[in-house]
This record gives sequence, C-alpha cells and structure tokens, in this order.
Amino acid sequence: MEKGKIIKSVGSRYKVLLDSGRTIDCLLRGKLRVNEIRSTNPIAVGDNVEIELSGTSGTGIITALLDRKNYILRKASNLSKSSQIIAANIDQVLLMLTIALPQTPLEFIDRFLITAEAYRIPARLVFNKTDLYGKEEMERLDQLVSIYTGIGYGCHRLSLRDGSGFDELKTVMKDKINLISGNSGVGKSTLLNLIDPAFNIRTEEISDFHKQGKHITTFPQMYRLPFGGFAIDTPGLRGFGIADMEKNEIYHFFPEIFRKSKDCRFYNCLHLDEPECAVRKAVEKEEINYLRYRSYLNIMGDDNAKYR
Repeated sequence: MEKGKIIKSVGSRYKVLLDSGRTIDCLLRGKLRVNEIRSTNPIAVGDNVEIELSGTSGTGIITALLDRKNYILRKASNLSKSSQIIAANIDQVLLMLTIALPQTPLEFIDRFLITAEAYRIPARLVFNKTDLYGKEEMERLDQLVSIYTGIGYGCHRLSLRDGSGFDELKTVMKDKINLISGNSGVGKSTLLNLIDPAFNIRTEEISDFHKQGKHITTFPQMYRLPFGGFAIDTPGLRGFGIADMEKNEIYHFFPEIFRKSKDCRFYNCLHLDEPECAVRKAVEKEEINYLRYRSYLNIMGDDNAKYR
C-alpha cells in the first residue's frame, strides 16, 4: 500500500504522484464510497489517496480517500442536482480576470469569492492583459482593484506579454498549492507555460466573434512549479453556480456585508427589505460598494442556483 496525490483526473482514470516521486495511472476501486458531499466526481485533483499497486503493470487502484483539508466546488450544470469538486487541499486560489477580451463579469467574481470564503480558502485576484487596456479599461481596472483591496483581497496586475507583475506573482505562488481558475481565455494556461515551457499546455486565441476564450484545458491537472509548490490548471468556466449553501448564510461570505450585519436590528436580517437594516444603510452611504451589494441581491434571487 502506498500514498499519493491526484494530479490529473480524466473521467474514471487518474494520474497519481506517489510519495516516492513516481507517477502512475490509477483506477478507482468500485467499492470506494465518498459520502461527504453529493458530487459528480468523488475524487478530485489535489486529493490525497491510498494506492494498491497492480503487480508489475505499473498501475494502481485507489483504495481510500484521505481526509481533506478543504475543497472548492460549484454546481455541476444548470439542470443538475449534483455539484462538481474543482480541486481539493488548496492553499490559495488565484482567480484570473480580464477587463476585456474577454470581460469577466463582476457577479462571476463574487460567486467564486463567496465559495472560496465558504470553504475557508484564501483568494487573490489576478487582473491579466493589462498591456491591452486603454483609458476606459484602466479606469475600470482601478475601480475593481479599489473595491476588492478595500474588502481585504490581494489584487495583482499582470501582463504576460511584457512580463509586468510576473515575478511578484511567482513569489506569491512559491511553495503553495495554487488553484488557478477563471473564465476561458483569461490566460491561465499561458501563465503556466511562461512559468515552465516544459509544461507545454495547449493554448488558443480567443474567438474574434464572441470575444470569449475557447475551452482548451478540458480536465484539471496539477503541475509541480520549478520554484516550489504546485499549480492546478482548470478548464475555463463560463459561469459559476453556487452549491451547498443555504440562502440565509450567503451574506456571511461577503466579508463587508457580514461585518456590517452585526448592527442590523434583527439578528436574522437578510438585508433585502427588513426595517433598520445596517447593510442597506451602509450601501446608501457608499460604505459598502453598490456593485457588490447588487451581486448579493442577484445571488439571493437566483432560482437556478443549487442550495442545500
């Protein structure tokens, strides 16, 4: 029996990095059950597992899932009642964003961030393609950086074309297990190829017609970073469905709303239309940014989101 870490998941097949340093292909033992959550993938990239080697074939069978430090998940699809684990045992999330080509919607950012908050995973925002922005885009960038740094999130400005911000980002990633996520076309795979060309991850230009990225990375995969640590490259996300949350706890994961909620008249205030709501007063006074509050309202009113 050996232990290892899932570094790639393709359907029912997995690549496992053994503690000994060897990488082998593995299947999941049919009797293995994971009852922690209802998900489409019981084992995810980043999971630590026990392996039973299969004779001399150089393959193995995953016999046990070891305890997770954390995981991050999203609703599997609009029609699904299940969730999808994106990755497990993460030290931090780097959410890559772009102001244009393609434009990352604000609500997508907030949906991702509240999920990271819910699973106690530190998150940083990486604004890529800064070399392409004109005056209007730079003003939008400055606005978003101001909003999120004010809440307490680390923000990074990055250009993979001219290299600005690249060394700073590598320092942030060093010796950590980093989940790199974001919409299609924001530069996740390009970033990893720049860190180590040996990764040779396929990339493609964004669609001129839709101004959106194409799904090139089709399965999550973990890469060992040359300066220490790991990075998990994930398929580009078109949207981010909330999973495994009750509506009356969603405001807990907006840090600025949660802080102000303690001043509301009613302890169970949802900050919608209740009297003497300190959160709505703070929005009126611009102590809480209206765009963040609007995201909160949209998420609260989303009947398609999967709540527990």
